[in-house]
Amino acid sequence: MKDVVIVGGGIAGLAAGWRLRHRDTLLLESEGRVGGRIRSERRGPYWLNWGGHVYAGGNSATSWLLNNTGVDSIAVPGSLAGLSMNGKLLLKGRVESYPFRIPMPMSARVGMVRAGAKVALSVARYARIVQRRRGETEAQRQQRVYDFMNDRSFKDFIGDLPEDAEALFKPTVTRSAADIDQLSAGAGVGYFSLVWNIGAGLSESILGGPSTLTESIAAALSDRVRLNATVDEIVQKKDSAVVRYREDGVEKEAEARCVVLATPATVSHRVAVDLDRDVREALSKIVYGPYVSAAFLTNETERQVWDDAYGIATPKRSFNVVLNMSNVVHGYERERRPGSSIMTFSPGSLARELLEHDDDKIRRIYLDDLDQVLPGSAENVVEAEIQRWPTGAPYCFPGRGGLQQTLTRRTGRVLLAGDYLGTLYTETAIQTGLSAAQEAQSLLATDRQTARHGLAPVDLAS
Repeated sequence: MKDVVIVGGGIAGLAAGWRLRHRDTLLLESEGRVGGRIRSERRGPYWLNWGGHVYAGGNSATSWLLNNTGVDSIAVPGSLAGLSMNGKLLLKGRVESYPFRIPMPMSARVGMVRAGAKVALSVARYARIVQRRRGETEAQRQQRVYDFMNDRSFKDFIGDLPEDAEALFKPTVTRSAADIDQLSAGAGVGYFSLVWNIGAGLSESILGGPSTLTESIAAALSDRVRLNATVDEIVQKKDSAVVRYREDGVEKEAEARCVVLATPATVSHRVAVDLDRDVREALSKIVYGPYVSAAFLTNETERQVWDDAYGIATPKRSFNVVLNMSNVVHGYERERRPGSSIMTFSPGSLARELLEHDDDKIRRIYLDDLDQVLPGSAENVVEAEIQRWPTGAPYCFPGRGGLQQTLTRRTGRVLLAGDYLGTLYTETAIQTGLSAAQEAQSLLATDRQTARHGLAPVDLAS
């Protein structure tokens, strides 16, 4: 019998695997690679990127994992927030000033000022809400964040706006993979808090690309990682759990003292057949939005006006943001190297429109828009690859806060982990993976003490 079976080889499952690396573990991943929605590939000094790009620093679970695995990260230099709209490219200055520097009708500018003032006041409230309070747990803080303005959508909060005014809000809010009428008002405000407080949140880039972290952990776990292993069912017994799966088409079974279930909520709901009914029901209510991303490698030899910019919001385009992944290379070098690496990101309704097309059509659409945002860049593209994420990211919808207490309740020997359990994206995935691993350690210690004293095992599934 294994100590722990980890189901899911995304960053949550890998974080759990790393913390449990000195135990007898098995990690099952249904795809042919680890990393889940984190995916990058090296190209000389650059890396192509399709999912996961900036990470938490400071006193965070992400920082702990990077330091513990020996994977290097670096602060993103230059401007993290630019804007391209209506033929104007803004790369410097305060983000709050951008709406006044973009050409737009006066009615849109007035609507933007009014809605922007509402958002700014709520961002100040959010900043107080999100702060950790003395003596509270992370679960208590997450519950408070979920409950903030969770009774209506962001669209209901800002009201009807002229086209250009609403377009300015969309790139920030829809990065959640939800549209503004789907995302809760509080979650939308949280995104603006993140953007306006540059450097206070996600501002670290993993050197070599984010897959450096996921592949490093997988390499350390070695043959304990099984790819192309699809889990069909997890059943809890009195003092263990049985995982039934198919590896390369062959039906197999693994029994363990406990299971860390680090798959999307949709998968967790399907395979964990005997979780408490209310937990399974809560899992079934988690909603994911789609997104499409693309990675481009270019070969220009001269310095570009956008070299110092990292993120550029692109309202009214087929993607809502351009990410200059080579910024962390150019930003720290004395002499500019040839080429760049660029990522585009299309969430929510933008993704749904693109998913109707084949990759060649999406590539043409992207290149046309990319050339409008970064003039001349399209002619220098030497490699371009599209990545589709139909089940992209979980988002906080109105009423989502009511599910949190149920989802985070620890019962039985199946322990949940994943980014759907909190509001901090990759940081949540890593933090919940580490927490589930710690809970597994506690269960193993309890079992060991029980066996030593000759007592009957505790039935945690009842």
